[in-house]
Amino acid sequence: MAAPGGARAALCALLALAALAGHVAGEKNSEDVRCKCICPPYKDHAGQIFSKNVSQKDCDCLHVVEPMPVPGPDVEAYCLRCECKYEERSSETIKVTIIIYLSILGLLLLYMVYLTLIEPILKRRLFGHSQLIQSDDDVGDHQPFANAHDVLARSRSRANMLNKVEYAQQRWKRQVQEQRKSVFDRHVVLS
Repeated sequence: MAAPGGARAALCALLALAALAGHVAGEKNSEDVRCKCICPPYKDHAGQIFSKNVSQKDCDCLHVVEPMPVPGPDVEAYCLRCECKYEERSSETIKVTIIIYLSILGLLLLYMVYLTLIEPILKRRLFGHSQLIQSDDDVGDHQPFANAHDVLARSRSRANMLNKVEYAQQRWKRQVQEQRKSVFDRHVVLS
């Protein structure tokens, strides 16, 4: 079957992308660290958010808020109202997470394509073939090739397996319907 090979190829591609992302992540990107100061309204100045790439020790109002919206004597009072936080993120972790998410989504889409397009074709081929086998068995065994009988027997066993799976699925659906019906009947009786 081609699905396990495709899954292996997708897994290898995912690992290669993760390794590549790991090599690129040697040094922190300038967008990965920042100091963010949220300053509320002060006198006639509206509230603002300031963000700047500075070190953690310089993460305060005096180093981040530029240009200072208030004149000299009000700077200290303005800065006391500001809340500054040092933020750090790993963009490589974000990239790897997105790659994994998209890979899983791609695999699910491939599986959906398989279920909607390829599986019905295979079912038609197998069930059509098994019907031919049954009609040949009714007439009699007049196989010109000895090897062809083995091939037909193998396809019959595959068709039987599919029939068993479908029968089990239908039986399970009936059981679920019966359980739902009994739950609703009990609900009506208790009401």
